[in-house]
This record gives sequence, structure tokens and C-alpha cells, in this order.
Amino acid sequence: MYALIAMGLTLQYGVARIMNLSYGEFLVAAAFVAHWLFSAHAVSPLVSFLLAVPAAFVLNWIIYRTLLTPLVRRTKTRDALEVDSILATFGLLFVVQGVAYVVFGGQYYSYAYLSIPLDIFGSLVALNRLIALAFALGIGLALYVALKRTRAGIALRAVAVDPVAAALVAIDVRSASAFAFALGGALAASGGVLVSMFLTFNASMGVVFTMKALIVVIMGGVGNLLGALAAGLLLGLAETAVARLVDPGLTLAANYALFLAVLLWRPTGLFGSRAR
Repeated sequence: MYALIAMGLTLQYGVARIMNLSYGEFLVAAAFVAHWLFSAHAVSPLVSFLLAVPAAFVLNWIIYRTLLTPLVRRTKTRDALEVDSILATFGLLFVVQGVAYVVFGGQYYSYAYLSIPLDIFGSLVALNRLIALAFALGIGLALYVALKRTRAGIALRAVAVDPVAAALVAIDVRSASAFAFALGGALAASGGVLVSMFLTFNASMGVVFTMKALIVVIMGGVGNLLGALAAGLLLGLAETAVARLVDPGLTLAANYALFLAVLLWRPTGLFGSRAR
């Protein structure tokens, strides 16, 4: 799940060069949508998944075109765009979070969906977690293949590497950036629907997901999907090991200790390019 969530932020930052601090808020919004549809209308989260993901894609495309495109036009360098996007999405964070507080309040929400225990090699694992795992693996694999094997995927990778050179070979950089940002938002929504099946959440948890995604993105190497996958798995294993063998209260400390260790060993991330 960490890898899936981080892949969306990797696309938004790696291709569009937007450091989206409101990323986790859209994930939590999708979780609320799934909860509302299940509780009020008995709609399966898997059906909600099919509804929320396209809706999130359209919504994030509109946000990029209306809110972020003016920033892209006025900034002269990608570094300046990063700074402006941090400020813009920081404000968007509070807007989305405020709406969530007004609609749902500050209490925690959860619902039971296929929380059936299964014995997997002597360990009990809930069925809903296995379903989330299968979806995450399928989405990650499909995205990786699309970026490697399709013309649109190659265009996105070209924009991520060098937007100026990409424009010289007739790639519409702005359209590619808008598509990458919207696709990243769709991945955030997919993660939100999936985690809602087994995780308790509230309106203020978006920041937690954003920070975890940032850790995974930086650990794996900015813009590297394979790195996000490896870093997400590494972070999840570290959390589980510390929670079971030491103390559940130390999981956050273990996250940042692992993060600092990776940065000290490889400042550009596990799969980042070494400086020359």
C-alpha cells in the first residue's frame, strides 16, 4: 500500500514537477467516499473503486488546469515551480481538510468489509488486506508496463527527464504534465478506497499519508517507480518488524531512522542516479 500511494506522488512530482502537499487529503477523501457509499447505500468498496478512481482523475486534471497551470506559465525554471507548487498545494490541503471536517467531523470512521481471517502459512491475515494487496500489485505492475512499453508512457518518462528536449521531439509537455498529475490523483484515490477497507481514518490523517509517501518517494529515488515499490516494501517491513518485536509506539521513529540511513548511504535514493 505504501508503494501504491507513493507511485501517485512520484508521477506528480517526477513528471509534472508539482510537490503536492495536499496529496494525502485526496486519499482520505476517497476513503470517506467509499465509507459513505458502503454505509449509506451498501455499495461494495470494489464498486466504489471503479467510481472513485475515474472521478479523481477528472478532478485532479481540473485542479492542474485551473490552479496549477498559471504557476507553470509564470515560472521560468522547474525549481521555481517546485516552490510555488508547495505554497499552492499547502493552501489546497487546508481547503480539502476543512471541507472534510465540515461534512464528516473529526471522529474516526471504519467499516467491516470481508474482514474474514485466513490462515496463510500459520499467520492469520484478513481477506480484505489480501484483496488490497492484489489490487496494489496489479495496479503497480500495469503502471510499470505502461510507462515502459507504451508511447504515452515513454512520453511521460521523457518529460520527467528533460521537458525541454521532450518538447523538441513534438511531445506536448503541458498535456503530459496534466495527465501525469491527474493519474497521480487517481492512484491516490485507489489507495484511499483500498485502505478504507481495513484501516480506521479521520479527516486529519491526510498529512500522515503525504509524509509516508514523501519518505517512500525520496528513499526510492524521485521519479523512479521501481524505487517507490522497493522503498514502500522496505518501509512496511521495517514498521511490522518494529511493531511486533520491539514496541508499536516506535514505528514512526523506525520510519525516520530508516529514511535517514538510506539518505546517508545514497543521498539520491535507492534507485536514484549518482551525482557525477
